[in-house]
Amino acid sequence: MTQEKSSQRKKAIALFLGAALLGVGAWEAYHLAFGRYTEETDNAYVAGDQVVVSAQLGGSVTRVLVDDNQPVAAGAPLVELDATDAQLALTQAEAQLAETVRAVRSLYDQVNINKAGAMSREADIARAGDDVSRLEAENARVQQDLSRREAAFKQGAVSAEELEHARSSATQVAAQLSSAKAALKQAQAGLTQARATLDAAMNQTRDVNVANHPRVQQAAAQLRVAYVNLQRTHIEAPVGGQVAKRSVQPGARVAAGAPLLTVIPLDALWVDANFKESQLQRLRVGQPVTLEADVYGGSVVYHGKVAGLSAGTGSAFSLLPAQNATGNWIKIVQRVPVRIALDPAELQKAPLRVGLSMRVEVDTHEQNGAQVAAAGAVNRQTAVFDEQSKKADEFVQSRLNRELRGS
Repeated sequence: MTQEKSSQRKKAIALFLGAALLGVGAWEAYHLAFGRYTEETDNAYVAGDQVVVSAQLGGSVTRVLVDDNQPVAAGAPLVELDATDAQLALTQAEAQLAETVRAVRSLYDQVNINKAGAMSREADIARAGDDVSRLEAENARVQQDLSRREAAFKQGAVSAEELEHARSSATQVAAQLSSAKAALKQAQAGLTQARATLDAAMNQTRDVNVANHPRVQQAAAQLRVAYVNLQRTHIEAPVGGQVAKRSVQPGARVAAGAPLLTVIPLDALWVDANFKESQLQRLRVGQPVTLEADVYGGSVVYHGKVAGLSAGTGSAFSLLPAQNATGNWIKIVQRVPVRIALDPAELQKAPLRVGLSMRVEVDTHEQNGAQVAAAGAVNRQTAVFDEQSKKADEFVQSRLNRELRGS
């Protein structure tokens, strides 16, 4: 009986040792085949853009159109401000544009008037020149006649009365010639002044039409500013997402730049996985990643790729970085944030929220990727403000065209 128990004990020990050796062998085989090509961590959290929506100009809040946790599309109305002051400024800017167009139009009319005045002065000079030429010829004739009569009077051939009559005619023609020359000089001075006035008027209109005149363009720019300010009383969502952290209330007075609420695009989330520095050796950009969220457990598996490794450890970018240059130094294994890009289709099927915990497993078989992500253009943008700018341009152009037709 004792031998039988001893034999059974030996068999049990042998079976246990064999199972242990088999387990160790299986684990070694798994590690050699798969385990050494995997890096995992549960120190990972969902992250995403947090778009803070703020007022672009100060005013009183009249309406709040969204609440926390509400989904919104890009361009959806969020908050409305009192538009009274902005509307008055727009009306004044429209009136200023109309007045400026009329004033500039009068500059072009003045150019035409000055051109006609200069032409009239030129005609006056021509007539005065003709008069001077005629009177100079007449003066030469009467002077010769006077000289002959004076010589004849000395010889007694003409009477004193006839000589006096010749002298009177010569004096009268000389006076007329002097008056004609004065008129010519006056006409020339008038032409100089008219040309100076014309040049001054043309300098304000040269190489530009009414629509492109600097004064009109300045008034149009002021109208555009007023229209844009009116649009900014209607605050719209710059991107689509879910509303969070709403702090604005109807009736509140907000200043320009004051944060009102936050919009989080839940379709463009990523995961920041904090790997130990000893795990980074085989991590490469582009390696496949499988992820599980604590909120769903193992029922949902996400697939992503390594998008990049942080330029520093988490402690290096903390608000108060550790100061290790002390005598009481203890080495602490540092962690480096690794960004994991997620599949948008999977996010749509199983939505995540910013800050949720994740379990990350990276397949490190592929070693051809870079440890530093390649430079590339970031394609994050919003077209909401472009649409506002387009509407402003169309509004200003329509008002300018109306004034140009009316003038």
